Formats: sequence, C-alpha cells, structure tokens
Amino acid sequence: MSEPISPREPERTLRRPPVPVIVVDDHELVATSLVMSLEKEGIEAGRIRPAAERGILAEAGRVPAGLVLLDLDLGRDAEGNRIDGVELVGPLRQAGWQILVLSGSADPARIGSALDAGALAWVPKNAPFPTLLAAVREAVAGRPVMSEDRRRKFIDVSRRRTAERRDLAEKLGRLTQREREVLAELARGRRAQAVADHFVVSLATVRTQIRAVLTKLEVGSQLEAVALYRQATGG
Repeated sequence: MSEPISPREPERTLRRPPVPVIVVDDHELVATSLVMSLEKEGIEAGRIRPAAERGILAEAGRVPAGLVLLDLDLGRDAEGNRIDGVELVGPLRQAGWQILVLSGSADPARIGSALDAGALAWVPKNAPFPTLLAAVREAVAGRPVMSEDRRRKFIDVSRRRTAERRDLAEKLGRLTQREREVLAELARGRRAQAVADHFVVSLATVRTQIRAVLTKLEVGSQLEAVALYRQATGG
C-alpha cells in the first residue's frame, strides 16, 4: 500500500533587505531633503556629515554596504584641508559600496576620475528629482545607470588630464631652484628688471635664467611659461 502523499509546503518568498542609501554631502539642506525624499519613495536612506575623509569611511563602515550618493566637493576638515570626494571612491568601493556621484561639479576630468576609480555614474546635483530617483532605483537594482560610451568619454578626459599634469610636472622638475623662483616672480606679474632687483642680480642674469626656463619648459614665450606654472600650481 502506497504511503499517502503529504501536501506540498508553500514555498517561502525570500525578500532581500532594502539596500541602504547613504548621502554624503556637506550641504545640510540638500542632504536632508534628499534623505527625506528618498524615504518617501520607500528607499531606506541616511546621511553622513563630512568632517574628514577618515571619518566618512569610518561612518560608512558602521552600516551594511549599499549605495552612496557622493558629492565631490565636501568642504574642508577641521585643519582646513579640502575634502575631495574623488579620493573616497576607491576606499568606499573596497568596502563594498556602490557609488553614484551626485555633484554640482561639471568638471569632466574630475567626474571621469571618480568613474575611473569605480563610481557607477554621475548625476548633476541640479537634476530633477525624478531623474535622480530613477538613477538610484537602477543602481539599487544592479542595472546600468550610465551608458558605457558616456562613461568612457569622461574617463578618457580624466586620463588625458592626468597625463598632461604628469608631463608638466616632469618639465617643471627640470628647473633649478632659482629658475623656479624666477618663474614664480614672473607669474606674480613682475618684469625682468623687477625680478633682478628682487634677487639683487643683474638684468642679464635674469634674462639668462628666463631663457633657460623657456627651453626646459619647451615654450616660446614668458606668457606660455607663466600659463604652465599657473596650471601646475593652481594659481
């Protein structure tokens, strides 16, 4: 006699816990508004107040890794040092976080640097909320947020700028200490005679130094040399 067939137990539906979304932005109103808006849409969200890069990473390490909405310009720490969101992308990725760059910065090289370090996509901070919400939902669901072609364009810009800066640093490294000082004085708007007076040397000496600067920087004029110097120093 065959054994009675027991009724099949209903399968349990395994629901994934909501992916936490963390907003990292130094603007109180923007960050708070984002958190409230996301929670109204049923997305678990919180905020980390930027104080220092190490502090941000420590705070992120206290909650399960999910999605970070990361501003690139995060103000300054207690010592006055600029907190650069780009520098946080790599460590956050290593800790398991996905990153959506939400920034007012439209500098393609900086955006490209963040994408190159592993960020999923960039959404302008002034984008309509439905656009941001759609990006968050796509990221949470593990779907692409930015086309690969657009990502590549940003990354290419970043890599070109990095190469240019490396080349510029190499050229400036050819200068002697005095040649760099002369170039710095030219960048402050001083003419050759004023530079000579400043260093208490002859005008001929300064002109020789200026020619050496132009040769080593591979430029044809003082204006070009000054432009390169300001590009390198951010002046």
